[in-house]
Amino acid sequence: MKEHSAGGVVIKDEKVLLLRKYYGDWVLPKGKIEKGETTSITAKREVEEESGVKAEPVRKIGYARYYYYNQNNQKVSKRVDYYLMSYKAGDLKPQNEEGFALAEFIDFDQALINLKHDSEKNMVKNAIKQYKKIREKDDIFK
Repeated sequence: MKEHSAGGVVIKDEKVLLLRKYYGDWVLPKGKIEKGETTSITAKREVEEESGVKAEPVRKIGYARYYYYNQNNQKVSKRVDYYLMSYKAGDLKPQNEEGFALAEFIDFDQALINLKHDSEKNMVKNAIKQYKKIREKDDIFK
């Protein structure tokens, strides 16, 4: 079984948007692609649904692939495409129905410490590199 999702690394004021699950793990916002959506549209929608923040995709920064077992004990191959995103508006409001207790912008170094999964840490590292390159030439993050 295959699953395709998309998510974002939202940067605002040299900080990254992270979500904390009720059980304590810190993660990036992401979710399943709905019919008719592109990965960038999904990333934008999921960031807003899960965190309350409006953000715009700037560029694709990579993808993560992993396996897990669903409720029916079926092995699922999951791919998550990630985008570097710039904060536009909104107040932090974690989506409780999805199991999120907290949405917060966290300093780059602390975000890398907080994130549980190496694949997400790598996406944040990629995003920070791209952010620093883009910031020198463009004011998209202002």
